[in-house]
Amino acid sequence: MRIEKLRSDYEISLRRRAFPLHPDTPEEGIPLEQLFAGRAVDFEGMAQRMKKAAAEAGLPFTGTNRLYNTRLAQELTLWAESKDRGDALHSALFRAYFVDGLNISSIPILAELASSVGLSRDEASDVLQTRAFRSAVDADWELSAELRITAVPTVILNQDRLVGAYPYDDFVQLMESTGVKRRPAA
Repeated sequence: MRIEKLRSDYEISLRRRAFPLHPDTPEEGIPLEQLFAGRAVDFEGMAQRMKKAAAEAGLPFTGTNRLYNTRLAQELTLWAESKDRGDALHSALFRAYFVDGLNISSIPILAELASSVGLSRDEASDVLQTRAFRSAVDADWELSAELRITAVPTVILNQDRLVGAYPYDDFVQLMESTGVKRRPAA
């Protein structure tokens, strides 16, 4: 994904932060039509724009018609980052939701995804059951409010922002306009 490529191409340290994306969504999820009830939404057009953006970014995408609560997935991702597996888990979560249509608020599914990237299924389940990373996600949510982040993805570099899904070249332009050094070719 783009973040991993940016890390390898530029002398930067990137960190994903959790964001409260529809935090009141129940574990079983809700249909997107319910989320946008009362608003004129072109679901087909939205799906096509997302599919195009994903293709430009080199990401798999089949779409989804259901929104799940991502709170536990965020807690698990912060745990995975503490084990140097955050990028791998993030990619697995993306695929699980946007390609396979899985409920990424389900502890058994999350534990299986952790296992699929080389983490302990039992330890992942324990982290989720005990909510060991709850306060870390709370802190990220507070930071997102302080920084007035209202959408995902949002990339902030110094005072510059990219909000939304962008092609890799737009990230390159952001790196170069802010003076981030490119790593020497391997």
